[in-house]
Amino acid sequence: MPGGDSVTRAALLASLCLAVLCLEGRARAQDAPGHQHEAEPPPAVDIPIARVGSGTSWMPDATPMRAVMGRSHGWDLMLHGTVFLQTIHEGGYFGGTQTGSINWLMASARRPVKGGSLQVRAMASLEPWTIRGCGYPDMLATGEQCGGKAIHERQHPHDAAMEVALEYHRPLTPHVGLQVYAAPVGEPALGPTAFPHRPSALRNPVAPIAHHWLDATHLSFGVVTAGVYGRRWKMEGSAFNGREPDDRRRNIETGALDSLSARLTWLPGPRWAAQASAGRLTEAEASSEHATRQSATLVTASVVHVRPYGMHGRNWASTLAWGWKHDGGRATSFGLAETGYDLSTRDTVYGRAELGTKTPHDLSIHGLTDPLGMGKLQAGYQRDLGAWRGWETALGTSLSASVPSAFLAPRYGARVTWGGAVFLQLLTAPMAMGAPLDPHAGHLQH
Repeated sequence: MPGGDSVTRAALLASLCLAVLCLEGRARAQDAPGHQHEAEPPPAVDIPIARVGSGTSWMPDATPMRAVMGRSHGWDLMLHGTVFLQTIHEGGYFGGTQTGSINWLMASARRPVKGGSLQVRAMASLEPWTIRGCGYPDMLATGEQCGGKAIHERQHPHDAAMEVALEYHRPLTPHVGLQVYAAPVGEPALGPTAFPHRPSALRNPVAPIAHHWLDATHLSFGVVTAGVYGRRWKMEGSAFNGREPDDRRRNIETGALDSLSARLTWLPGPRWAAQASAGRLTEAEASSEHATRQSATLVTASVVHVRPYGMHGRNWASTLAWGWKHDGGRATSFGLAETGYDLSTRDTVYGRAELGTKTPHDLSIHGLTDPLGMGKLQAGYQRDLGAWRGWETALGTSLSASVPSAFLAPRYGARVTWGGAVFLQLLTAPMAMGAPLDPHAGHLQH
């Protein structure tokens, strides 16, 4: 989009200017006569670990902590992840059935360093070996390439290396902290917490069809992010490699950090997290129609709500998100609503609704230019089978309805195409509230 670079740079500059003004205001308030230190709230740099989402994104403080934690040689250690063993079926002309495993595992280690704290993070997936071909069936899903062609009606497998990152936190004042994030593989400050890590999508193995309008940059090969934050807000900007990964899923790629993004996050209360972000992705998408990659401008906004209730760790988590993308001279957008509700300590229902537009290029349709409308509904149920040594297992099933526009219906064989899945999930169990394994286990303290 003409002017896309200037728009994103202006948003990034505005965020940094606001950060400087906030810091200056804090300093003046502390130096003012009669300043009452005894009435101050807790330090901004003492933030709950539950708040940390994918990359540098934030989730509500009420998000349940699912992790195995420990301490060794001065390091706070954490391990968490999920493994699905699933069979997914989608109907229609582009449908199919596939059995495989969707999975990821993340480990992190943190310790105090130079007046702050340093965290080392690594996340890996076996999907290059456990998801066959160009991905698992997911009607109306699009994004990336396989064998030189655009992927559509399938969700591509994640790369083996999903994150390799260093993160440093340091207090600037008692109420403002600095965060620096550097990653050969990581996530820039763009979009909501990625769907594999959102509490509202915890039980759902299938990726949203809006993924590439919201959070597809959660796997970027080269990211540097800097931000400032308080108890309830954060402003951050990133320089990153915005090119989509290729279809060689087992390597770490390289590229210039010539894409930019900025994000503002606000937590109005412990149950809420809202973000707005924008980014300019240079040469983001490979195209079989053009000799060069297409750049893209992406704007997103989202709200996540987590409500604990009852006496036994039950939760209700929901996400509303919207993404707008401009690439190849055309603008498209997608909206998403998803939720997960614990009926009991062992029974969970979840759902997702998506509505938006995609370009003919996204669907590998030639000769058309105007965006095409579509939507998808999904509902599912899961039953926990039990927990052992910090891990729990659950059995689930889901049903989906993909609804292309009337213009697209002949291409798919019906106005509505049905799909479903059955799956077994292994995931880290929630930690007992109020009983961390060490004094620093529940917070990011410096």
